[in-house]
Amino acid sequence: MSRSTTPLRTAVVGTGGIARGSHLPALEKLAAEGEVELVAAVDLDTAAVRALAAASGIPYASTDLDTMLAEVHPDLVVLCTPPAVHREQSVAALRAGAWVWCEKPPCPSLADYDAVEAAQRGGDTDPYASIVFQHRFGSGARHVRRLLREGAFGRPLVAHCQTTWYRDSAYYSVPWRGRWATEGGGPAMGHGIHQTDLLLDLMGPWTEVRGMAARLVHDVETEDVSTAQVRFAGGAVATVVNSVLSPDETSRIRIDCERATIELTHLYGYRNADWRITPAPGVPEETVAGWRDFGADEPSSHLAQLRVLVADIRAGRRHATSGPGGRQTLEFITALYKSAFTDATVRAGEIGPGDPYYTALHGGAPGWAPATPREEEDRA
Repeated sequence: MSRSTTPLRTAVVGTGGIARGSHLPALEKLAAEGEVELVAAVDLDTAAVRALAAASGIPYASTDLDTMLAEVHPDLVVLCTPPAVHREQSVAALRAGAWVWCEKPPCPSLADYDAVEAAQRGGDTDPYASIVFQHRFGSGARHVRRLLREGAFGRPLVAHCQTTWYRDSAYYSVPWRGRWATEGGGPAMGHGIHQTDLLLDLMGPWTEVRGMAARLVHDVETEDVSTAQVRFAGGAVATVVNSVLSPDETSRIRIDCERATIELTHLYGYRNADWRITPAPGVPEETVAGWRDFGADEPSSHLAQLRVLVADIRAGRRHATSGPGGRQTLEFITALYKSAFTDATVRAGEIGPGDPYYTALHGGAPGWAPATPREEEDRA
């Protein structure tokens, strides 16, 4: 049978909260529709993977990814694991001939991301890795993106991107949190990445960023708040704020264009009703009515993105968050960190092999790079 009619045989790697709460419900929905078939689950915890497999009717459970790949030969591997292992696991799956859908953050560094890209065979019909950036795929973003691309709102001029959340000391008492090697970064990387990705998707290519980061409350290696000023290729400027210090939590994007202001306000996911379009004076009412007609409501979700990913794989298309489409967001976040830690403007395309920020988001910066064993002893 052709790939266009056969369910994609899918393996889930990692059985934690993101797998159980987001990925499995989406996969089970598409399995019921005949689009995918859940064939394997993998986790280092034997009891956890067996329990998940039993609860979801998955026939194969293993604690070893390589063994599963050799024995099951899945079409699609869904990675619900920490970012520190994304490179190794993505490369293994690609070399085994499987597509990869990887949870954010994509990888701890641009070097890791490029190594995953290098493991791909190159063609759009060959297996590739893509990243979970589900906020691009709700009906609201799809509608606004189309109008922006068509120039309906005029030129984008000023934008604001805000991820201001709250995480207490108990959150950071989990040993792997707040560390570069295991969490991949602070709120710029681990929390605000979804709003940043959506901003970049709506606004188009960025050209330069000036960042600032601070460690104000939590005893962590990474930052707990960051800000950035951004310039885009079309001339627009923007601010980006990422925080885990904000009791009044919100996620927000605002774009002021020549003919309208577009606002999205939500927390962890949006519906059509969370978008607001305010016209400039003089815009005809019938034009505004068309702008505000978002059509059928498809919330931003793992399911919304998975539907598109499966359709792209079947059609032999590059998925939007694969290759350069996924790299642009990681490059921006890397540039934000470099700018914050060097007190200098960073331009798009500047960070490559030989740059310390290419291999580590902290760039070895004093006061930000992980402490050496001796420094840990001195602090104790």
